[in-house]
Amino acid sequence: MKAALYYGIGDIRVEDVPKPKVGFGEILMKNVTALTCGTELKQYRRGYPSFKEGEVRRFGHESSGIVAEVGEGVKNFKVGDRIATHNSAPCNHCYYCRVGQYSLCENLVFSDGAWAEYRLLPAAIVEQNVFHLPSHISYKSAALLEPLSCAVYCIDEANIKLMDIVVINGAGPLGLMNLKVAKLRGAYTIISDLNPKRLQYAKEIGADEIINVSEVDDQIEAVLDKTPSHRGADVVIDATGLPEMWEKNMYMVRKGGTVMEFGGCKSGTTVTFDTRRLHYDQITVKGLFHTTPRHVEQAFRLIERGHISEEVFVGGTYPLEKCVEALESHAKGDVVKNEIRLE
Repeated sequence: MKAALYYGIGDIRVEDVPKPKVGFGEILMKNVTALTCGTELKQYRRGYPSFKEGEVRRFGHESSGIVAEVGEGVKNFKVGDRIATHNSAPCNHCYYCRVGQYSLCENLVFSDGAWAEYRLLPAAIVEQNVFHLPSHISYKSAALLEPLSCAVYCIDEANIKLMDIVVINGAGPLGLMNLKVAKLRGAYTIISDLNPKRLQYAKEIGADEIINVSEVDDQIEAVLDKTPSHRGADVVIDATGLPEMWEKNMYMVRKGGTVMEFGGCKSGTTVTFDTRRLHYDQITVKGLFHTTPRHVEQAFRLIERGHISEEVFVGGTYPLEKCVEALESHAKGDVVKNEIRLE
């Protein structure tokens, strides 16, 4: 089969590789749609933290498709089924799983290789995070499952209440998904970004206020000005992954509010918080990584019920041979994501 392989920073090649063999409890999925993602863009530009020199990895982690083969022991799926899948599943046995912190599982099982003709789904993923795709849901929409589940997890952990003022900094794919889910929670939303195209997408999916950072002198003041009595937001969500933004988030939130440091920064970076602000204003600061099976299912139900629009989230379509071009287009910010069509 053909697959996109990651050889290192700035080096992705489409090559012929052996088709995966199906084991007990596993599914071999024929990928139909794969998507570009900010995580892949970061890996392409600055590398994997765990990548070893000389290593080659199959690339991509967001896709949907059709069951091509099933391993012994698979009961709920058969060849020909249309499916949506997440890219990971917890073990349900380690300490973190036992205390309900599934995103911190010490034995998370992953499935890479979304940018390929076929993708092997391990048994743990098949058991917990694969779903039958109704005929009215497109493969494009289904492929949004993984990032959407992360946004659902973030909004749930932020404990947003009806008419809370929520600020989202960053209007990339996950910023927009956090916005959409926050709106479904009944929040009044303010979103900021440098990219006017993505801010327009934010308006299309319900943002109450947008801030073009390039048009304001002080981003913090611009946010505070849009809150009652200049007090700040109830919840501030970072979707930039920039340390300087992590620090600014602390000054956009009201006393007693919550900051969700959702966007992952480059490994090794540090931030500085004013201890007086944190302590006396009783700010809650939460880091958040990945998602859980409960939030994956909630994300799937949102897709199934038509709450997520592929017209906003998925722009151009590219063949696998032009996957790097799709990623570079994503990087320019003219689209939220691009589709890599594999059938």
